[in-house]
Amino acid sequence: MKILVVDDHALVRAGLCQVLQGLSPHEATEVFEAPDCARAFVLASTHLDLDLVLLDYHLPDMNGLAALAIFGDRHPELPVVILSGSANPSIAQRVLAQGAAGFVTKSGLSDELLHALRQVLRGEVYSPLEFRSAHQETPACSEIRAPVFTPRQQEVLQLLLGGCSNRDISEQLSLSDETVKNHVSSILRGFGVKTRTQAALEAGRWGYDKSAPVTSR
Repeated sequence: MKILVVDDHALVRAGLCQVLQGLSPHEATEVFEAPDCARAFVLASTHLDLDLVLLDYHLPDMNGLAALAIFGDRHPELPVVILSGSANPSIAQRVLAQGAAGFVTKSGLSDELLHALRQVLRGEVYSPLEFRSAHQETPACSEIRAPVFTPRQQEVLQLLLGGCSNRDISEQLSLSDETVKNHVSSILRGFGVKTRTQAALEAGRWGYDKSAPVTSR
């Protein structure tokens, strides 16, 4: 498990590093630290097998929305969870609408953070209960054509919905990392989204089931 923590306070990063060691009882968690977005982007480009980014919303060189957009463009398969000191429903709504995999407040308990991150690592989206109604919307699917994928893309989508990383998909389907990235990019374009988190949400709205084989539509 590899997680990138982006926060400008060293004590906060140290505390998160300690908490994150409890994320998986059966797997070690390696944590990379960045005090700002500039360093975070370098680390994300260096460590392409990251599983998750935990990103502070208020950073000295860029706010969370701008950083989220850059992560989405450069690493669309990488889930990003926004960490904020402000329990602001408006901020939660905006970051989730832009493709964040989760929104967590710093005032929460360690167990709540671990619960949220486990949910995100399963390919789901997390937000505090009081914020959920703010960002959940149902598109008029009857007015939009369902995306059509090749059989191989459907296999990749099925594994993506199951929470598999690109590395896992590559191993299970015996494909190169570059081929998997291309398939994931095609899936994102098919759903008209920028991140795999948004793709998972759209797939659910179109009836794709992560627990069953995906069939052609």
